[in-house]
Amino acid sequence: MRKAWSRARDWARANKAVWICLLVLLAADRVSKCLTLAYLADGAVELAPFLHLRYVQNTGAAFGMMQGGNLLLIAVSLLIIGYLLKNWKELCAMGPLVKWGLVLILGGALGNLYDRITLGFVVDFVDLRVWPVFNAADSFITVGGCMLALAFLFHAKTPEREEK
Repeated sequence: MRKAWSRARDWARANKAVWICLLVLLAADRVSKCLTLAYLADGAVELAPFLHLRYVQNTGAAFGMMQGGNLLLIAVSLLIIGYLLKNWKELCAMGPLVKWGLVLILGGALGNLYDRITLGFVVDFVDLRVWPVFNAADSFITVGGCMLALAFLFHAKTPEREEK
């Protein structure tokens, strides 16, 4: 256990910008969800014809899949977060686009995991009327995933890769 704490402390020191970004992402997600719980529990707000704020309790995954699968989704989230942290150095060595994409994915995953553990569901509130209702953490995960896709799509082949 002592070794794990030592590694976590070393990771935090070596990745100060990553740590700060993660805290900002988590704070933005928590604040937006707390405001939703405080002010939108009784109705929706129309900001524009295409943009509404509406409180939704999501007990499933994206697009309403796996409703009621909270325990499984907690386990999957923990596995993904663990994998990212365990392989952080190797993954980030692929370039800054991968590194910051992973930061967004990690921040979003931690934000939704917090909801699942503390509330038993994820708080969603952005309603575009043509898309399932989502939240800030979902947006972080989506943008991070797009960054990873771009990085892998345009990543130059190295001689090491071509040999494998």
